[in-house]
Amino acid sequence: MGTDTVRTEAADEAAGRKREQRGWYFYDWACSVYSTSVLTVFLGPYLTSVAEEAADADGFVHPLGIPVRAGSFFAYSVSLSVIVAVLVMPLVGAAADRTGRKKPLLAAAAYVGATATACMFFLDGDRYLLGGLLLIVANAAQSVSMMLYNSYLPQIAPVEERDAVSSRGWAFGYAAGSLVLVVNLVLYTAHDSFGLSESMAVRVCLASAGLWWGAFTLVPLRRLRDRRATAEEVAAKGASAPGLRQLAATVRDMRRHPLTLSFLLAYLVYNDGIQTVISQASVYGSEELGLGQSTLIGAVLLVQVLAVAGALGMGRLARVYGAKRTILGSLVAWTVTLAAGYFLPAGAPVWFFVLAAGIGLVLGGSQALSRSLFSHLVPPGKEAEYFSAYEMSDRGMSWLGPLLFGITYQLTGSYRDAIISLVIFFVLGFALLARVPVGQAIRDAGNPVPERI
Repeated sequence: MGTDTVRTEAADEAAGRKREQRGWYFYDWACSVYSTSVLTVFLGPYLTSVAEEAADADGFVHPLGIPVRAGSFFAYSVSLSVIVAVLVMPLVGAAADRTGRKKPLLAAAAYVGATATACMFFLDGDRYLLGGLLLIVANAAQSVSMMLYNSYLPQIAPVEERDAVSSRGWAFGYAAGSLVLVVNLVLYTAHDSFGLSESMAVRVCLASAGLWWGAFTLVPLRRLRDRRATAEEVAAKGASAPGLRQLAATVRDMRRHPLTLSFLLAYLVYNDGIQTVISQASVYGSEELGLGQSTLIGAVLLVQVLAVAGALGMGRLARVYGAKRTILGSLVAWTVTLAAGYFLPAGAPVWFFVLAAGIGLVLGGSQALSRSLFSHLVPPGKEAEYFSAYEMSDRGMSWLGPLLFGITYQLTGSYRDAIISLVIFFVLGFALLARVPVGQAIRDAGNPVPERI
């Protein structure tokens, strides 16, 4: 084979890889709108109001005959969606690795989630049960689809490109979330001008997220390609096990890679802190600092916008200093940000926006680089299976932080004490991650070690 032929094949391979990467970015663009507009901003307050409309004189609703306080219905629905995702993700991940047919499974999960989200348009009156069901389906489907989406990363990006590719994916997601949130907020705040009631405006915002999710999912489905397993590989990997049995099998397999498990433990700890800050920052702003709803929504938008720059900027830092050092630096920044938040004066929105800016700059990068670093620690051929465990760490295990936040507030009566208590997750996560020899972990997983890691 001539030199020119080899060069041509290499160029064609690089072009095909770039095309897949660009398609991969668009799934973050498609589904991140659900996280931002639906979960973070609109659905919680709206579903709670619908449940309150259906509540009895004591403020309780009775799904399946079980008395539930209307104000807790949204939180319980989110928790149930996590349980469903934990049962389904290992099963789907193992099936994807066994057959190599990730794309049909990604399509199924994405369109189940998008359809459930679009159907939130019909959530009105006292239909709280419909709202809970749609939330459970949409949230679980997004978790499954993100697990499959993440598992493509080791296949579409060589080791030297992985940090940058992962960071661009996160940046695409935050950019889409910002864009749609701006449009939704205009519609919501000026709903009278559009001839809509407040309830109708919220339902349009919810449904539009589902339509956006479904429409832009077509891009990755056209550009990503399956790496199909051979008949021998399918036979070797055996039949599918039920969800919990498959999860147990995955954990047993991961025990053969203890350094991968050590990284996952560190990620579980500091990501719990990150997710708790995201979910509780608005409570801190409204209850402790006395800030209005418009200020809080503006802060969410600022976080989304700056997370784009943060993800891209930290991706560049990782090329110079390595992903592990950059993540460790971000955990220091998280700690400093929380410490600053403890001293924020009440009734001062400017300083709350400064805090939001600090969160935005480290949020996207710390998550993107964690994903790319974990991708180096996954044994070849087990990407979806291992990323199901990673996704459960991301979504299914983030309950300790809210629990600590709630207990601290209950004992002290101070949201300032509650927010500063979360520092322990970043300090402990830093210590656990610093102890992981990632180069050795990558070699033990059977992967090539990047020049900087």
